[in-house]
Amino acid sequence: MHVLITGGAGFIGSHTARALRSQGHRVRILDRLDPQIHGESAVFPDQLRAVAECIQGSVESSEDCRRALDGIDAVFHFASRTGVGQSMYDIGDYVATNVLGTAILIETIVKMRIRLERFVLASSRAVYGEGMFACQEHGVVHPGLRDPAALGRGDFEVYCPHCAAVTRALPTSTDCGSAPLSVYAMSKWEQEEYCQYAARTFDLPLVVLRYFNVYGSLQSLRNPYTGVISIFYGLLQERRALSLYEGGKPIRDFVHVADVVRANLLALNADIGIGERFNVGTGKAVTIADVARALGAAMGVQPELQDRGEFRVGDIYGCFAELNRSRTILGYEPQVELQQGMHEFVTWASRQPAENKYDVAVSELRLHGLFGQAKR
Repeated sequence: MHVLITGGAGFIGSHTARALRSQGHRVRILDRLDPQIHGESAVFPDQLRAVAECIQGSVESSEDCRRALDGIDAVFHFASRTGVGQSMYDIGDYVATNVLGTAILIETIVKMRIRLERFVLASSRAVYGEGMFACQEHGVVHPGLRDPAALGRGDFEVYCPHCAAVTRALPTSTDCGSAPLSVYAMSKWEQEEYCQYAARTFDLPLVVLRYFNVYGSLQSLRNPYTGVISIFYGLLQERRALSLYEGGKPIRDFVHVADVVRANLLALNADIGIGERFNVGTGKAVTIADVARALGAAMGVQPELQDRGEFRVGDIYGCFAELNRSRTILGYEPQVELQQGMHEFVTWASRQPAENKYDVAVSELRLHGLFGQAKR
């Protein structure tokens, strides 16, 4: 097929482009080369030009979308502003890129009367908000935003919304309702809704992939808003202590980019029904402290972990993937273990120039009242 990847010069897009090309597909990329991710004077890397036709442009432009869609059989829609913290104050930019950009892309497909074989939307576990939790009395519950006053006291637990009992995290399935807690999360939910509308109305052959915490080679080392592993790597390179938000207890599902690419290729299967949603993770819950230790082991350093009572306003406590539908319908099975994935990331990152902008990110969060420290 002739495949378009919007945002294809990014982390996941670059890996996906290479994998598609290796399977004999022709690949075209549309990417605006955002300076925050790619640098101020960014150009498409030679390695990417070798496997794909590269167009610099934006999904927010109908003209760019028309150019990029000409002759295309399938679309991977990755173009998106990412990062929870920054989205909370750069609201207009996130909505413009993620929501308006998706609307313009779909509108262009409709008006050009393109009959795609597949449209894959890269969505996020962020649409769930908190994941699913178990209450001893009320069973499976889906808590909402935690009380900021409790966070300020250093109480980071997740409580049952019915009886206020302490809960424990469960694997989160695609049957879990959406309760986005950040602008980024809301924009990803809106992307899904516009795409589902197009699937119902215009038979857009949609598959939605909800990525969990993706990491691995090619992820941006200069963008402090998209990935705790890049942040930790920069700090450990400078032999600085790691201050773990909420004492390092929050739960995530870190999935290696190789597994994500595997899911992306499976999503091209014509037998998958229109509008299907799938989780793309490992199904394994790990704490942020676990991740810090695994990264330190891959770097050959012993990280100094500090608990300063710091937290990020609007952040979730826990969400990890339930994969039954992904396994049975998509045929997806994660293969990369956390320590193996960390070694792959460190081997690549050690050869790259890095800019540690963690302090800049924290300053921005403080400026907008989104960085907290519990009073103890």
